[in-house]
Amino acid sequence: MSTRLPASSPPWWPRLLLLSLLLLGAAPGPRRGAAFYLPGLAPVNFCDEEKKSDECKSEIELFVNRLDSVESVLPYEYTAFDFCQASEGKRPSENLGQVLFGERIEPSPYKFTFNKEDTCKLVCTKTYHTEKAEDKQKLEFLKKSMLLNYQHHWIVDNMPVTWCYDVEDGQRFCNPGFPIGCYITDKGHAKDACVINSEFHERDTFYIFNHVDIKIYYHVVETGSMGARLVAAKLEPKSFKHTHIDKPDCSGPPMDISNKASGEIRIAYTYSVSFQEDKNIRWASRWDYILESMPHTHIQWFSIMNSLVIVLFLSGMVAMIMLRTLHKDIARYNQMDSTEDAQEEFGWKLVHGDIFRPPRKGMLLSVFLGSGTQILIMTFVTLFFACLGFLSPANRGALMTCAVVLWVLLGTPAGYVAARFYKSFGGEKWKTNVLLTSFLCPGIVFADFFIMNLILWGEGSSAAIPFGTLVAILALWFCISVPLTFIGAYFGFKKNAIEHPVRTNQIPRQIPEQSFYTKPLPGIIMGGILPFGCIFIQLFFILNSIWSHQMYYMFGFLFLVFIILVITCSEATILLCYFHLCAEEQLASLHAFGLLPKYTVW
Repeated sequence: MSTRLPASSPPWWPRLLLLSLLLLGAAPGPRRGAAFYLPGLAPVNFCDEEKKSDECKSEIELFVNRLDSVESVLPYEYTAFDFCQASEGKRPSENLGQVLFGERIEPSPYKFTFNKEDTCKLVCTKTYHTEKAEDKQKLEFLKKSMLLNYQHHWIVDNMPVTWCYDVEDGQRFCNPGFPIGCYITDKGHAKDACVINSEFHERDTFYIFNHVDIKIYYHVVETGSMGARLVAAKLEPKSFKHTHIDKPDCSGPPMDISNKASGEIRIAYTYSVSFQEDKNIRWASRWDYILESMPHTHIQWFSIMNSLVIVLFLSGMVAMIMLRTLHKDIARYNQMDSTEDAQEEFGWKLVHGDIFRPPRKGMLLSVFLGSGTQILIMTFVTLFFACLGFLSPANRGALMTCAVVLWVLLGTPAGYVAARFYKSFGGEKWKTNVLLTSFLCPGIVFADFFIMNLILWGEGSSAAIPFGTLVAILALWFCISVPLTFIGAYFGFKKNAIEHPVRTNQIPRQIPEQSFYTKPLPGIIMGGILPFGCIFIQLFFILNSIWSHQMYYMFGFLFLVFIILVITCSEATILLCYFHLCAEEQLASLHAFGLLPKYTVW
């Protein structure tokens, strides 16, 4: 049943702002009642069971996230595997960014009591009969997952449970995940985590990590009466073939599953948990030990220095042009005394009456300028908030949520820029311009996204976006972004066209023969290689964090490189344009790129 708003209803923009803030604040934090979770501002206190209260919990819940692998692009939910399932428990709410990244957080059967240690506690037992098709399918899926090195991702108090081990050069790497198991090839080669235990030696055999030793570190609050706060959770995966499954003692040979095994196979899952006080780690800095084990900082500084050298080189080139060539040309123009000399033009001034000619594809150029403005502002604001710590890894999904919400709300600048430039080009199809700005670039991205989502649906991956989320994205697009684009276009077309500093010739200038270095392909290479040189190291770390499932947290470096990239692109554009003007081939270049109509022989 619909209701009609009264005539004195409040304006629409406060409600839109509130919706955006709610989307940004939907990240799951330790407290379900908090609208926002900023790292270091929403701690949860834990105390012994006899001292628990509303402000101090004694039960520690362990949540499980999706399982992924660096050898496969398909993540899977925890429930897709035949692991121990929680009998009851409330699933944490997920924000838009988590759903888009494919995170699926579920309650687990692993539950602890603060400061109460357990040793070799049985969680559940799984039995497989190889003669049954269903059990055989589950077992084969488990083997395939171990072969591809799929990894668990557990969460305690909104903090990843890490597996820390020594790597080369005496460094210690803390991985926010641990493998399901490992595989010994038929030639006796130990793959992945099988190298950690010399008892893993049987050929063509899988070893499953069915036991974990969990150690939880806590820091007592200064007041004492507030209890303690968890500052780290580490585990060590192990494998045991429990002799007495009903009363396991976590001893004996490892749990092996031969690739040719038949009959009944029983796997008992157990865990041990212990607690240790750590006075050196504060709650606000509890993520530091994970982030410090990520890629080294000095490589990031090398990236910054590399980018700065390119910027200084380009700045020197631009300064040389401005101070020498332009200064000399302007001085020459000012010193002209005779009328004959004043009428004679030379150098880049020969084409001043043609460079502001409307491009042949003015509609597409204006649409791409509007969409580019939208993405540029979105990137700048997102990285700025990330530098302030609002979008840290502790705030799960906030980065993607912030980017999506900002893109939706920035429809007005996109429509304004597209309309303003299209009007300056002399265009009159304003309806087509607004519709293309609203639907062309987002439509291409959404179509690609939808096709990939269909493939992920077919594979049963957790990365597949639910139908309800797709509807929500379409609602944000059509109900918020498109109307804002129309509003921006209205104000853009209402403004006067941009006035050019020189008059455009009515008859196009004849296009001269082009040199090799002014043709499209060399121009694209020269114009792209310098900006790429500024960002390729940062791009390596970003893609490595995505494909290797690591945490990217150096947003300060990324923001600085982004600013350098914008400066580099601007300076490269100035250089290329000036070189074309000086060679009197600006028209030829613009025509080659499809930006000018063909000249007419009169």
